[in-house]
Amino acid sequence: MQGSSKNVFVAFLLSFFFGPLGMFYSTVSGALIMLVVSIVVGIFTVGFGLFVTWPICIIWACVAAGNHNKKESAAFATS
Repeated sequence: MQGSSKNVFVAFLLSFFFGPLGMFYSTVSGALIMLVVSIVVGIFTVGFGLFVTWPICIIWACVAAGNHNKKESAAFATS
């Protein structure tokens, strides 16, 4: 039986609008890491560092959703 796939476009939209919180759709561990990093960077740079961390969140979420789908299809093909 195949598990649920993750839509890369939904991962993009969620991370675009919600940053690290939107990453929880595609990767929980990545979201936790980027949430801590974004908070620390945001505090030390008075928010300007988020111009760097936010795009990283978007890219990471899209890649994680794509990787999840590849693993699901590979597992489905071998069963």
